[in-house]
Amino acid sequence: MSTLSPGPSTPDRFFIGGEWVAASGSTTFDVVNPTTEEPLYQVAQAQAADIDRAVTAARTAFDEGPWPRMTPVERGEYIRALAAGLAQRVPAIASIWSSEMGILHPVAQYLSMSAAGTYNMYADMASEFQFIERHTPTSGGKVGLLVREPVGVVGAIIPWNGPVALTALKVAPALLAGCTVVVKSSPEAPGAGNVLAEVAEQVGLPAGVLNVVTADREKSELLVRDPRVDKISFTGSTVAGRRIASILGERIGRYTLELGGKSAAIVLDDADLGSVATSLAGGVVVMSGQACAALTRVVISRSRHDDLVDALAAIFSAIQVGDPFDASTHMGPLAMERQLARVKDYIASGKAEGARLASGGGRPETLDRGFFVEPTLFANVSNSSTIAREEIFGPVLSVIPADDEADAIRIANDSIFGLNSAVYTPDAERALHVARQIRSGTVGHNGNRSDFGIAFGGFKQSGVGREGGREGLLPYLETKTVVLDSEPAGIPPLPGS
Repeated sequence: MSTLSPGPSTPDRFFIGGEWVAASGSTTFDVVNPTTEEPLYQVAQAQAADIDRAVTAARTAFDEGPWPRMTPVERGEYIRALAAGLAQRVPAIASIWSSEMGILHPVAQYLSMSAAGTYNMYADMASEFQFIERHTPTSGGKVGLLVREPVGVVGAIIPWNGPVALTALKVAPALLAGCTVVVKSSPEAPGAGNVLAEVAEQVGLPAGVLNVVTADREKSELLVRDPRVDKISFTGSTVAGRRIASILGERIGRYTLELGGKSAAIVLDDADLGSVATSLAGGVVVMSGQACAALTRVVISRSRHDDLVDALAAIFSAIQVGDPFDASTHMGPLAMERQLARVKDYIASGKAEGARLASGGGRPETLDRGFFVEPTLFANVSNSSTIAREEIFGPVLSVIPADDEADAIRIANDSIFGLNSAVYTPDAERALHVARQIRSGTVGHNGNRSDFGIAFGGFKQSGVGREGGREGLLPYLETKTVVLDSEPAGIPPLPGS
C-alpha cells in the first residue's frame, strides 16, 4: 500500500516576506498520487497579485535589507542552517516526493539528503570562493579589482520531476551570492518548496530573502516578464525555455536554462555487453525515465546490436513495476495522467515508424490503476525517427545501429540536444578520445556520470549556463571591474605576494 503523505503543513498559503500569507484568490491545484490516482491534497494557486507581492518582497529585501550587505561567510551560516533543517526533515520530504510524482522511496530519501548536502557545499564555498580578486591594471591606476556582486532578484522556476534537488541547485548558490529569491513551485509537486519555506522560517532567514509560491504557466510568465526580477533560473522543457529566453531578451534579463535532453550512450566494440545492459537498464528505471539526463539513445555497431538488445530485453522483462513505497518495486509510475498519455503516444509512434519493439510497451498486467507503463525497449531505431529525435520523458530506450566508431559519434551529435552522454569501453584513453568529440555538457565513462559537484548543463538546445559547483555560483553574480589610483585597506593581496 502507498503511504499517502499529507503534504506540507501549509498548502493553503504562500511564504512571502517572511510570513505565511493567504492567497489572493480561492482557486487551488489538486495534487494527485500517481500510484493510486487519488487526491493527496490541494494547494493554493497563485494569482497575479500573489506573484507581484512575492516579487515586491524580494526586491525590497535586496534593495533595502541586510542580505546582500552581509559577508559571504555570514550568509553561509544561514545556508548551513538550512542544510541542517532540511536534513532533519528528509523522511517527510522523501515521503511527499514519492507521493507526488512516484519516485522510488529509497531513491527519494537518498536524493533528499543529497539536496541538503548541496546547501552545505555552497556554505563551504562562502569561505573558499574569491568574491574579490586583485589584478594588475593595464589601463593606468595602481590597483585593479575584479568584484563579483549578486545579480539581484532571482525567479527560480522548479519542475515537477526533481523539485527537492533542483530547488537546492538554484536557491543555495543564489543565496550565497547575495541574491533574493522567488521560488515558483510546480502545481504537480509543490511540497518541497513549502517545506523549504518552513525551514527558512525556522532558521530566521531575513524577511523577503526567500519567497515561495505555486503557480501555473500563465502566472509564472508574470515572474519572467517583471522588470524587477533580474534573473530567471529555469529547469524544464526546451519549448518553455525558448519562450523564457525570448521574453528575457526583450529586456536583456539574465537567465540559466537547464532544458531537455536526448542523451546518447556510445557502446564501443570492446565493451562488456552484460555490464552495459545492467548500467543502461538501471538508468531507465530512475524516476521512471522522467529525468532530463537519462541516456535514452544507445548507439552500437551493427555487429553487436542484436546481442545488446537481447541482454537489455532480458533485464527489462524482470523489472518489477509498482508502488514506489514497496521494497520489491524497481520502478514506480509516471507522474501524471498526461505524462502517461504522452509516453504511450511515443511508443505508438516508434512502432508505426518501423522500430522493433523488443520489450515492454504496455501497461503491467498486475496493475489496474495508477499511471504505470512497462519499461520499453526499441531495437533497430533510425536516428531520424520521432522516438530518437524528441524527448519522451519516460522509460523508453532506443538502440541505434552504427557502421563504426566515427558513425556512432556522428549519430550521437546528430541532435538538437546536448545535455548528457556516455562512452562504454574499458579503455580510459579511448573513452576520453571519443568524449572530446561528443557535443554535450557531460560525458560519462561506463555510465551516467552527471556531477553536480563539478557542473551540469547542456550544449545546443539543452540549455544555457551550468548548475552545481563553482560554475553554478557564477551565473548568480555580476562581474565588476574597479581600478583605483591608490591602495585602499581591506582587500586581498595579489597571489604569491
